Amino acid sequence: MIVVAITGASGVIYGVKLLEALSEAGEDTALVVTDPAKIILKYELGMEESQLKGLATQYYDSKDLTASINSGSFRFNSMVIVPSTMKTVAAIANGYANNAVTRAADVTLKERRKLVIVPRETPFRSVHLENMLKISREGGIILPAMPAFYHRPQSIDEMVNFITGKILDVLGIDNHLFSRWHGEKP
Repeated sequence: MIVVAITGASGVIYGVKLLEALSEAGEDTALVVTDPAKIILKYELGMEESQLKGLATQYYDSKDLTASINSGSFRFNSMVIVPSTMKTVAAIANGYANNAVTRAADVTLKERRKLVIVPRETPFRSVHLENMLKISREGGIILPAMPAFYHRPQSIDEMVNFITGKILDVLGIDNHLFSRWHGEKP
């Protein structure tokens, strides 16, 4: 099982695409969506929370600190926070487990499971970088939403697929969402 958390940063399309790709790969997912993310989901994609829930195996309320994903005894392999706000990054970096997203991330790190954070902020302040470094030093993987252009994307979908494919790569899930670099010269 993979826990997918979507927080209130721009770029919720990355979380939606990841859920679709994980479903297609036959992976079970536990989804957590913060209240600000629900607003961004509606604004950026015209989607309702109910549509998003349908892409996941399980759904947890972000305010529920008693959710099973918040316990080290609950079995899941990894967690992806996509997109992640800097507020969420700061909370995780400093051990402030105030909701189901940050508590599940805390569990992921303390249990030495794979935590992937896809920050959506630019430019970064020094404190943002320091917080991401803290998480990285504990084993978290920081995977900024920075699409490549060597594959000459022709659409937003192709750029989103690149980031989604990179997340799947880090999780060890085979995918063909983007053209890989083979060293050819144009």
